Amino acid sequence: MAKNYEAMLVFSLKNGEDAVKANFEKFKTLIEKNGTIGNVDEWGTRKLAYAINYESEGYYYVVDFSAEPDFIAELERILGITDGVLRFLTTTK
Repeated sequence: MAKNYEAMLVFSLKNGEDAVKANFEKFKTLIEKNGTIGNVDEWGTRKLAYAINYESEGYYYVVDFSAEPDFIAELERILGITDGVLRFLTTTK
């Protein structure tokens, strides 16, 4: 049974905004294959509360989607090992 989730993704800007958009499209496609995307909010560049990997700004996306609970572990595993992802948080809605 699919559940509703919200994921906040923060991408590194050190490789430029084109790399950010390419990374986001990769994850958007992954979510679409395993669930249904609802709303996508592109917050853009924001200052981080503290430096992460010597970076003080990140590019934010918030994605609402529904998927099976076992997919979330795989999504977070891939997010954790992908270069260019500074932080992520997935919560249930």
